[in-house]
Amino acid sequence: MDKAGTADSHLEDFLGGRKKTVKNPLVPIGALLTAGVLTAGIISFKHGNSQLGQKLMRARVVVQGATVALMVGSAYYYGDNITGTRKRNLDGSH
Repeated sequence: MDKAGTADSHLEDFLGGRKKTVKNPLVPIGALLTAGVLTAGIISFKHGNSQLGQKLMRARVVVQGATVALMVGSAYYYGDNITGTRKRNLDGSH
């Protein structure tokens, strides 16, 4: 087998034989909410409503912070499983 086939098989072993799926559906939802609040804030600034725009930009910071916290939390939570898989593959055992 060529190098590309070997790399693909190792990747499939690492991912559990299937493509990587989103493990925390709240992260993409948070990203969409961040984009939505940002868009609404920019539109309100464009229309001259700077007070509403400032409130929306502050809300964007809160939503974005929550999204980042979810990303870090899910990486920490699922990181133990990934680390365990890596250690087993490096040792040569399955």
